[in-house]
Amino acid sequence: MLSRLCSLALCSLALVPVAVPAHAGDMSSWSAPEGTAARLIAGGTQGEALLGGVEIRLPPGLKTYWRYPGDSGVPPHFDWSGSQNVEAVEVLWPAPARFDDGGSYSIGYKHDVVLPLRITPKDRAQPVELKLNLDFAVCGKICQPANAALDLALPPGGAGTPSAALAQALARVPRAAPLGEKGEPGIATAKLERSAETPSIRIIADVGNAATADLFVEGPNDDWALPLPVRETGPDGRTVFVLPVDGVPKGADIATAKLRFTLVDGDRAIQVDAPLSAH
Repeated sequence: MLSRLCSLALCSLALVPVAVPAHAGDMSSWSAPEGTAARLIAGGTQGEALLGGVEIRLPPGLKTYWRYPGDSGVPPHFDWSGSQNVEAVEVLWPAPARFDDGGSYSIGYKHDVVLPLRITPKDRAQPVELKLNLDFAVCGKICQPANAALDLALPPGGAGTPSAALAQALARVPRAAPLGEKGEPGIATAKLERSAETPSIRIIADVGNAATADLFVEGPNDDWALPLPVRETGPDGRTVFVLPVDGVPKGADIATAKLRFTLVDGDRAIQVDAPLSAH
């Protein structure tokens, strides 16, 4: 993982560990008084689950990474093992953006970002104590790994209502959609083409803004490292994304594997989990 981060050749290896005391209420304290920092925030409930978020503060011009960081970078790593009365914590990733790093591309976020959480308590009648050991990376011209230890106590039934920042982040989480769904944004087809010398994946999408829409493709697990697609205009005016078959783990069959397609079209985004169809 660290080799990806240091591929930009300028890398500080000093971690920045910051421990934050336990905090009860709608949010924890920031992990640092200024500059890059993180905190936990509470946000009410969603069905049987509690809502919350990890808010990361970034100085101007810096970025941090999505769950799949692209050609270079390190995704955030969440360790919830110290939490009390927690069955599971799911990170709900807002739609990311692609960044040109000069010869390579990364995927992530610039400016401050909130990563929403869906928290499942073991016992809904008891309070929850979230303890997070967060490893993440912050990059400008120089990349630096960072660490924050965060703690937030939630009463039974959750605390507060989603802040404006959390509500906006939740609205940016891609909507689950089936392959072939009509409308914008939508992914009409995702095909494996073996006719060329190098096999490729060709995705036809319907989007509202063809000049800025973007697509990210992930494999079934972290062993996959599929390249970022190139955007083209199809013969019928539809948007086409093409990527070579590369970064597939040894022994894996891309023809049968279920892939994840995240299509971002302005303020709208969808996520499609589906296998490819043969061409």
